[in-house]
Amino acid sequence: MKDYICLATFTYPHEYFVLKLKFEEAHIRHYFQNETLIGLLPLSSFAFGGIRLMVHPSDLIRAKQIIDSLNDKSSHLRIV
Repeated sequence: MKDYICLATFTYPHEYFVLKLKFEEAHIRHYFQNETLIGLLPLSSFAFGGIRLMVHPSDLIRAKQIIDSLNDKSSHLRIV
C-alpha cells in the first residue's frame, strides 16, 4: 500500500460516498486513509489532514476519469 497515490482529500465521509461506490463498481484498487479515525472524531479532520483517497498507480487514469465525470456540472451525482 506504500505505492498508492493520493488523488484527492475530503473533510467528511459523506463527501465521497458516491465516489466510493463508483470505484468499487469499476474494481479500482483504492482505500481512504484516516477514514475510521475521522469517522469517530469528525472535528479532527483538519488536524489529521482530512481523508485521503489513495489509488493504485495502475488504476489512476480510470479513477481520474470517474472523478471528472462526477465533477461535471450536468451530473446529478456531483461531488461536493
